[in-house]
Order: sequence, then C-alpha cells, then structure tokens
Amino acid sequence: MKVNHLVRVEYGLAFLFTFYIYLQSDFSIWLFFILLLATDITMLGYLINNHIGSTIYNIGHTVIVPIIFLLCFFLFSYDLLLMIAFIWFAHIFMDRSVGYGLKYRDSFKDTH
Repeated sequence: MKVNHLVRVEYGLAFLFTFYIYLQSDFSIWLFFILLLATDITMLGYLINNHIGSTIYNIGHTVIVPIIFLLCFFLFSYDLLLMIAFIWFAHIFMDRSVGYGLKYRDSFKDTH
C-alpha cells in the first residue's frame, strides 16, 4: 500500500471516529450534515488572489482552530463549542481522506 493511500485511510478512519463521537454526544445529525461543508466558505479568499486565498483557506483547514474551540469547551463547558469542534475536525479529516490538503500559494490545486 502506498503511503499516500495509507494517509487517506488514516484520515478516513479519523473522520468515522469523529462522526461516531459526535453521534454519541447527542448533537443534531442534521446540523452535522448542514455544517459539514461550512468551512469551505474559506475558498472565497481565492476570489481576491492566490496568496490571500491560500492563507484564509489554510486557517480554516488546520486543526489549530478546532483545537482552540475544544479547549474553550473544556474551560467554559459550552456544548456549542464542542459541537463546532467535532464538525470542524470531521470536515478536515474528510477533506484529507480524499486528497485535499493545505494549499500552497501557487494555485488552489497545489496541496501538501
């Protein structure tokens, strides 16, 4: 098995695990599917130029932001933060499992 395929399987399993934990948390399944693609709004930065587009896209597609939401959940016990973090992680894992990664500044098609 090629390393690229192994990484995609790994992210696919991470997506399934995140989805399973989300379901166990008793959050709305409909909201999960509605918001699953919400972070793709960060692609709109590409309407300005590749540099701004890749920067905004990468901010929305790194695990740093959902980790911050998760930490804030642990500090404030506000369930909405946990729900958003799960959905955000799931989106990132889903993207990576099909080969979409963080973007280089050259073009939207150039991913890590």
